[in-house]
Amino acid sequence: MNSRSPADGLPQDLLERVLVRLGFQHQPGNTHKDLTAIYAAWCQKVPFDNVRKLIHMRAENPGTLPGSHAEDFFTAWLTHGTGGTCWAGSGALFSLLASLGFDCRRGLATMLVAPELPPNHATVLVKIDGANYLMDSSLLCGEPLRIDEEKETVIPHPAWGLSCAKRDGRWHIAWRPLHKTDGFECRIEHFDAGDADYQSFYEATRPWSPFNYELTLRTNRGDKVIGASFGQSVTLADDGSVRSTPLSTEERNRLLLEEIGLSEEIVSQLPPDMPTPPPPGSKTAQAEA
Repeated sequence: MNSRSPADGLPQDLLERVLVRLGFQHQPGNTHKDLTAIYAAWCQKVPFDNVRKLIHMRAENPGTLPGSHAEDFFTAWLTHGTGGTCWAGSGALFSLLASLGFDCRRGLATMLVAPELPPNHATVLVKIDGANYLMDSSLLCGEPLRIDEEKETVIPHPAWGLSCAKRDGRWHIAWRPLHKTDGFECRIEHFDAGDADYQSFYEATRPWSPFNYELTLRTNRGDKVIGASFGQSVTLADDGSVRSTPLSTEERNRLLLEEIGLSEEIVSQLPPDMPTPPPPGSKTAQAEA
């Protein structure tokens, strides 16, 4: 597996600003307790969202996709409160953990929207005290998820809980995305990816991605998950129930400004949602042609 290198870390001044924003008065160490505190803070304060990507794509900007590099990701987060999709968020989380001295790896995974797909998801693994823990910037499961060769592991929280078990040689995570709250699987492919892999996979989302057309957002607030998906405002409550309501432009802006805490500057740039077309080459796309 590819281990971290000094180049993976953040500049010290940016690292300090990020830690303060996450709620740390002093730089944490690299113990399991510290890892748990860092990830818990991330899940509550760094959203999974496509706000900057939507702005970028709708403007047909040919430049580097937003958040491709950790410094850009964190600078935007500190300025506007935005996060990113999995490639950007995982890259930034990896750099934060590497800066703090954790033994971390970049991972590739597949959200199983169809039986046979290439990797379409980024994640991060941390090895500590002889055990492996998943730190995922999209699943936001509240605490590091231990992944075990022999047995299923579970985070039992009613809102963001999930489970992980090894099947057919690969770990499968059962979780609840906001567009499919009855459950969904993510399959871990491997943990030997590099930064170039993240950049390549992210760039490959430019022609089509479910995050190129309408607002997607997920974050934890207290004991709830709140966010937006495919034109709906969605809450996973602390009793496990789901509340979903249509998301008007006015309500979308209120959610982003008042509940998520994004800047007025970035929200004012966000284009209207447009329907997500089927993936090119899919049966649905061929039927509509």
